[in-house]
Amino acid sequence: MGTADEIQKSKRDPGFELLRIVAMLMIITLHYNSHTGAMLQLGIPATGTAVFANVMESFAITGLNVYVLLSGFFLSKGKVRLSRILQLIAQVYFYTFVISLAMMLVGTYSLKAGNTTYKLVEYLFPISSEHYWFVTAYVIMYVLAPVMNAAVDKLSRKQMKAVIIGLLTWFCFIKSVVPVLFPTDHFGYDYGWFICLYLIAAYIRKYNVVLFYSARKSAMVFLISCAIVATMSISLYFINFNHGGFAHYSEVPFNHNFFFTLTGSLGLFSFFRFYRMREGKAAEVVRFVGPLTFGVYLLHMHIEIRDRWVTWMEHLIGSVPYHSVPLFAWHAIRSILIVFAAGIFVDWIRKMIFDFIGRVMHDTWLFKKIRELDEELC
Repeated sequence: MGTADEIQKSKRDPGFELLRIVAMLMIITLHYNSHTGAMLQLGIPATGTAVFANVMESFAITGLNVYVLLSGFFLSKGKVRLSRILQLIAQVYFYTFVISLAMMLVGTYSLKAGNTTYKLVEYLFPISSEHYWFVTAYVIMYVLAPVMNAAVDKLSRKQMKAVIIGLLTWFCFIKSVVPVLFPTDHFGYDYGWFICLYLIAAYIRKYNVVLFYSARKSAMVFLISCAIVATMSISLYFINFNHGGFAHYSEVPFNHNFFFTLTGSLGLFSFFRFYRMREGKAAEVVRFVGPLTFGVYLLHMHIEIRDRWVTWMEHLIGSVPYHSVPLFAWHAIRSILIVFAAGIFVDWIRKMIFDFIGRVMHDTWLFKKIRELDEELC
């Protein structure tokens, strides 16, 4: 047993775990906007609700980048164990199969004639087939983490800065100003952008870079960046609606690798680096919930659920009120919190199952071999 101080140091930082929770709530918000179709759409007259949805999107768009930055910040300072990679993959398969089985049992499985083979591939190879695009990119980043960590340890500060600036130029800077679509630009929806974010977080950790100097300035960077994203997206919509043009560029402010999306993400990340959450019941709750947030994504973005959960929310709390901004906001808040709570509950069940299997199989040949490989690789 470790000392009290050692145990305390080994605990997860509640401030960062709170940020993990906030980031996942932002990600659900993005999906709520997408599946309700509430945002401004080119060629369709604007409504107050649509403008509000765009503003909501502008602040939530930073969530995914923040989630990846958190992973890079912590993964880059430790050893990436084989057991953790296998557990991550097992978690993906758990949701892929168990959710599908549950949908079959309740009679809502969407298997149709003609798509049997492709759907089978999506379940057998959920990472390669991009059953979840985020998981595909995340797992590739995770597998490459030992290589990136070795590079981070060996490169000088100047070399590492040059690599990051080069990647940002390729993935972020050019696409943010050039109003045409590049074939290599995947809008931040791929592992290339995740690797870039990972290295940024690793650089911040290694050299203890203090972004924006204070919590207040960090919050201002976040708010101003998101306000710019909102202003650009709404302005470009009206320019296109009234005069035409900018059909592609009107969507760029909502790309994960857009410049102001990145600065907003860094501002929010920096704010929570300064934030110190008091120890107590709230901190313990946050420590419990934070690690389960990945399961929230795996649940509500399962291919059998992602196109249906907004409809389920409508059955539960009423139709989406597109005619009223306050009612729309209230519907969104309730839907997002319900989905988040359901995801945390399901992943808590999943964790208990995994912990039970881990205890039962702890002394088996397979688990001993994995632990041996962990020691060799670390």
